[in-house]
Amino acid sequence: MKSFALAAILASLSVAFAGGAQAYPGMQHANKPIESTVDLINVLPKTYPIEPVTFSDVDGKAVDFSQYKGKVVMVNMWATWCPPCVRELPAIERLATKFKAEEFALLPISIDADGKQQVQPFLTSLGMANFNSYYDPQQNLGQVFPLDTIPATFILDQNGQLIAFVRSFVDWDDAKAVSLIQGFIDKGAKKLN
Repeated sequence: MKSFALAAILASLSVAFAGGAQAYPGMQHANKPIESTVDLINVLPKTYPIEPVTFSDVDGKAVDFSQYKGKVVMVNMWATWCPPCVRELPAIERLATKFKAEEFALLPISIDADGKQQVQPFLTSLGMANFNSYYDPQQNLGQVFPLDTIPATFILDQNGQLIAFVRSFVDWDDAKAVSLIQGFIDKGAKKLN
């Protein structure tokens, strides 16, 4: 009887910890049907504040999210050694062209240890020499985003607060992705008016 009770306790604990630490409210897995990879995106029930942590642009200049207030910001954490990350890059680049620059900012941020020296030649080899990546080789953004799984995309509202995230590959060419981002833009615009 004791072994049965212990097994039941261990089973309940393993279910409780299976998802790992939850960094944000709403990170627990939802049981919603998945029809496209866009359905993997978790929209938070309420916004979550994100501290401004610096990363760098292609010229090595320090950047943080506060510089993008007033825009919906899509932060995509990626690395050259991550095949699903690399697979997303062309679609992410195309997605950014579907929105007005004054409403939407795309921030693909490489966590490659050698930064620009590694990433720029890699992008050139892919035929994406003009792709605008940012860099966080020290993974400073790990202070505000869980970076144990990439690709990971974090979407911030016009006030720089986290509103959605996904820690998996997403087909950003899917029309549902455009609708989702446009919905965030429209919702933020209504709050500003």
